[in-house]
Amino acid sequence: MIEHTSIVRARLDLSYDGTDFSGWAAQPGLRTVQGVLEDALARIVRQEKRPRVTVAGRTDAGVHARGQVAHVDVDAGAWERMPGRAERSPAEGLRARLDGVLPDDVVVRRVSVAPPGFDARFSATERRYAYRVCDGVPDVLTRRHVLRVDRPLDVAALNAASSTLTGLRDFAAFCRGREGATTIRDLLELSWERVEDGPDVGLVVATVRADAFCHSMVRSLVGALLAVGQGRRELDWLVAVAASQERSQAVAVAPAHGLTLEAVAYPDDALLGERAEATRGRRTLD
Repeated sequence: MIEHTSIVRARLDLSYDGTDFSGWAAQPGLRTVQGVLEDALARIVRQEKRPRVTVAGRTDAGVHARGQVAHVDVDAGAWERMPGRAERSPAEGLRARLDGVLPDDVVVRRVSVAPPGFDARFSATERRYAYRVCDGVPDVLTRRHVLRVDRPLDVAALNAASSTLTGLRDFAAFCRGREGATTIRDLLELSWERVEDGPDVGLVVATVRADAFCHSMVRSLVGALLAVGQGRRELDWLVAVAASQERSQAVAVAPAHGLTLEAVAYPDDALLGERAEATRGRRTLD
């Protein structure tokens, strides 16, 4: 039984195919992952206040997720009713019930009681994305999450260019800015690898890790790097673009369907609250 609290915070680990969604965030009249998930929770968790889901990373329209993380606050009474008559925990009950009402392109893989201080968004220390590109013969079954290009990619050139972008810096040139929001991020990894095994002949995968990302940052970085990797732009061009304090119109944003959120990392349970508090502070380069 849940004691000494009227609310249970549940962590949701989920995956989705973003093809038919207008992104994560709920929007009137549009099909979104948040909207579909909250509708499902409202049907299952019968409580006075409609369940609201907080997510680790808001993905854009068409972007996929394999390792997305979210949390939702549930009334303790509703939480205890989740198992029904089955011999299972409330977390297992909620996951099973979600499995029965969610559409095929969203799967909640695991539900658990969140540790004290956990916030799916602010407690996260790292997000990892993969961007998949094929410059050869693609597998028709992967067309929804692999970008096909018609010019060969130089992986060495892609990695050399990527190495100039990592670290703590202002990514204003690659972000769609929001008033009052910082574009300073710590880009931990940006690397490319040609994958020899698998159904896609000519598959090249970018791994992108950072503490957080601003709007369109990953796809803008990929778009700029593809121009260098295909020989359409020189490295000096990329360096000049990256130094700009404003979003560059010279950068073509890569299509959404090649991008997948692969994983979200969190600190030890004892540090979750401290991490969330630090993340809420505005970042500077000082």
